[in-house]
Amino acid sequence: MLTLTQVLFDKIVAHARADHPDEACGVVAGPEGTGRAERFIPMLNAARSPTFYEFDSADLLKLYREMDDNDEEPVIIYHSHTATEAYPSRTDITYANEPGAHYVLVSTADSDDVGSFQFRSYRIVDGEVTEEEVKIVERYAEV
Repeated sequence: MLTLTQVLFDKIVAHARADHPDEACGVVAGPEGTGRAERFIPMLNAARSPTFYEFDSADLLKLYREMDDNDEEPVIIYHSHTATEAYPSRTDITYANEPGAHYVLVSTADSDDVGSFQFRSYRIVDGEVTEEEVKIVERYAEV
């Protein structure tokens, strides 16, 4: 299950809506080994495409160095789909290389009459996609 705060949920959705009609993408980092999404990092879709996203390689390298310096890891890797449901495409599955991350997809298309967006989370390990429950909290419980 993915647990994240209402603030982070709102930021991810706002980024997806702001970049529409292009796909939005980004990362939410958290302290290593905690699974706790804390630091929202919207990224530029270098592809600037409504059907594909791509992290800029220099920006991604900088981000991974920052996370390493801060003892962080990518807890959520997110992007949007602008014309299809919030389900990983074959390309998304191929590029999923963080087995510990939650892959969040936000659909900004009203493709199934459920509203203007969908917010869904998946684990993608060795090409296998498993949808997981998303729990929104006001703040994380104290540890």
